[in-house]
Amino acid sequence: MVARGVLVPLALAQFVCSFAGSNMTVMIDDISRDLDTTVQGVQSAITIFLLVMAALMIPGGKLTDRYGRKVCLNLGLAVYGVGALLSALAPNLTVLVIGNSILEGIGTALLIPPVYILTTVLFTDGVARARAFGAVNAMGGIGAATGPLIGGLIATTLGWRAAFVFQALVVAVIIVLGRRHLRDPLPADPTRTFDVGGAILSAGGLSLVVLGILLADDDIRLTLVFLAAGALVLLWFFLAGRARERRGREPLLSARLFRDRTANLGLVTQNLEWLVLMGISLVVSTYLQVVRGHNAVQTGLVLTAATIGLLLTSLAAERLAKHHSQRVLVMAGFATTTTGIALFLALSAVSSGTWACLPGLFLIGLGTGAMLTPSVNIVQSSFPERLQGEISGLSRSVSNLGSSLGTAIAGTILVAGLARTPERSYALALTILAVIAAGGLVTAALLPRADKVTRRG
Repeated sequence: MVARGVLVPLALAQFVCSFAGSNMTVMIDDISRDLDTTVQGVQSAITIFLLVMAALMIPGGKLTDRYGRKVCLNLGLAVYGVGALLSALAPNLTVLVIGNSILEGIGTALLIPPVYILTTVLFTDGVARARAFGAVNAMGGIGAATGPLIGGLIATTLGWRAAFVFQALVVAVIIVLGRRHLRDPLPADPTRTFDVGGAILSAGGLSLVVLGILLADDDIRLTLVFLAAGALVLLWFFLAGRARERRGREPLLSARLFRDRTANLGLVTQNLEWLVLMGISLVVSTYLQVVRGHNAVQTGLVLTAATIGLLLTSLAAERLAKHHSQRVLVMAGFATTTTGIALFLALSAVSSGTWACLPGLFLIGLGTGAMLTPSVNIVQSSFPERLQGEISGLSRSVSNLGSSLGTAIAGTILVAGLARTPERSYALALTILAVIAAGGLVTAALLPRADKVTRRG
């Protein structure tokens, strides 16, 4: 029986990383004025953070096998904490990029894979693992959803630098709690080799893909060039890894990870979940501020409806797993999210009141919370302990790509002027996201009906 106390540092670690990914957006103007730079400069810092995190997530997961999960977690927290403090003291944009974009990006890539590995190996029972992933994903959802609200409140009352101090304080709490409660049941193996060439190729390929996605708002032709180049580099990475494995040497990612149909479908659902979630977050946040005239704090308060829904189903993951298969839960999540989008569009079309946004957002939160936990559980539970480092890094990279795709697709639709009025542009973006969510429902339906609730040996 694993003590519930181990969940607190793991869930807080996911919270602080998700919070960092969303709270910067409401502080861009304040930061640019204070550092005497441009809005585009601060946006570039956010972009670099995404690139660093995406590039290093797979290598970060692999390093856990060599040095240990808890060691990598603590190292990631330390690097992240230093980056947060450096960002809080930044006198100019260059120092902010070093602290927030580079150090926090490296720290995130080092600490997130151990969170999911430790959750998987410490909770071996399928129902208990569902509860654990539910808590971790709930805190991640809270961090992402309340980032603009908490960030806006902190920036308004104490200044934007205090938001980075807040992150550093949370990191310090995690380190203290981790020393007291966390243990690593998997022994580190310093003899395991590290595929440096594979790490370079994977980092380069993922960076090109993410950069291409982020450039979608500016030049679609440049986006296609970067995406094509990234795909070629990733293909090179896969073929080189397979050749390395055939020679009896350990690759960065084993080809066995891609032979499991259930895990592959689970990865696709993870990608689509985060695509839809982050796309909706961008569209609704922008809609509330541009069309409804809300400020950052008011927007965050409205989005609390989605946070409550996400909390309810995420924290009920253990109970849901006892009565429903993982496949059914993922399908129900996509269906509920799609219904929530439709309800949001319908009520917003007939009323300009804030209340009209709440029922749809609540359903979106319910659906998101219902499917995030089982899809992660499906993927992590499909592999034995010796492959947890690799699959955790791959899983997080796939989710990050989904997040980048969601913001890029939504942002491109909003700035492309495809509709005659701003209101119709937002409606079009949400409609396309609803169609993608429906595609996720179809993908989830292809999952096997029998759950893999325990790891394979």
